[in-house]
Amino acid sequence: MDFRVIGSIFLIIGTSIGAGILALPLVTAVGGFYFACLLLLICWFISTLGALYLLEVNLKMPLHSNLITMARSTLGLPGQLFAWFFYLLLLYSLIAAYLAGGTEVVNSLLNIINIKLPTWLDTFLFLILLGFFVYQGIRSVDWLNRGLMCTKLAVFFLLVILASFHIQTNKLMIGSVPKLLPAVMIVITAFGFSIIIPSLRIYLHNDIKKLRITILVGSFIALFCYITWLLVIQGNIATYGPTGLVSIASSKDTVGNLTTALIQKLHTPLVITFIHFFTSICMITSFLGVSLSLTDFLADGLQVSKKGKGNLVVYGLTFIPPLIIVLFIPSIFIKALDYAGIICVILLILLPAIMAWRSRQQITKSTYQVWGKNYLLSFVIIASIILLIIAATN
Repeated sequence: MDFRVIGSIFLIIGTSIGAGILALPLVTAVGGFYFACLLLLICWFISTLGALYLLEVNLKMPLHSNLITMARSTLGLPGQLFAWFFYLLLLYSLIAAYLAGGTEVVNSLLNIINIKLPTWLDTFLFLILLGFFVYQGIRSVDWLNRGLMCTKLAVFFLLVILASFHIQTNKLMIGSVPKLLPAVMIVITAFGFSIIIPSLRIYLHNDIKKLRITILVGSFIALFCYITWLLVIQGNIATYGPTGLVSIASSKDTVGNLTTALIQKLHTPLVITFIHFFTSICMITSFLGVSLSLTDFLADGLQVSKKGKGNLVVYGLTFIPPLIIVLFIPSIFIKALDYAGIICVILLILLPAIMAWRSRQQITKSTYQVWGKNYLLSFVIIASIILLIIAATN
């Protein structure tokens, strides 16, 4: 396996596993550990199929094609406008969220050396530093992401090892399926890695085998990390009670209260360092993956090359709108993030499945087609509609 495949797998993991992983044991607590694992497995399966359908359609398009070309070629102008709206809504909201989180990371680092800067300057420092790597392209992002991901996974498994010695299986509740329904959209968002697939196709030079391996291995490692995290948190902290997971989930400072509960359980202040370090790296790796995806999307949608003036246009449109949002109207992206799960279902599962259906009618011969024929395709479309109904009723 070459280093580009490893780097691509890390990009999928980094884009998937954001700071939101800390919330998964909280939002699924009332549903119980076993049903939560089942929900994660189902969401992983459906999201991975959505990613493979997106890959199938993308491979039928010219190299450097992204969602706009795919939607226009398969669904016409309505599909193109649909893709523009939902993609920008989702990715601008995510980048704004990571910019806001990155501002806190920079502030914390500068506080260590007793430097205090205005908040807006912290935001600019974060954006300029990481934006430079994104501007250099996927190869630079890959190399930075590899180092960050190795550190991130090392810290994650150190946390897991620390907590695993204190797991009490009697705390792993059976729960019930209906209580899990409000958590479905949050779990779906945890597998929102499909946005980076068109970029990976370019990076892996159209190699279908490598692309499939990257998607399957990367998404499975993310699933494994999520289930492991559920086990150590729900196996250590009770579901109910004043310091239980349900109380923490409804508190204002969920991360702080979860950290405190873990310190009390594990009897080591190292937890604070590990969690802060882990969430900081999560913020950076997710920012890199989402920003890179948006640059390729805009280059395709605007039909400009990521060189010279075209590059400046693409990166200006990638970073300036979310920067304005963070600095002047932060409430907008917070409201948009409330619907991130719904947008992920529409954009990364339902839309790829519909595009795959149409493309199979339009182009009978192709280099790659997801197994299961139209039966599995129908299942994914129906599952997407069911997920949207669940979101609407919860």
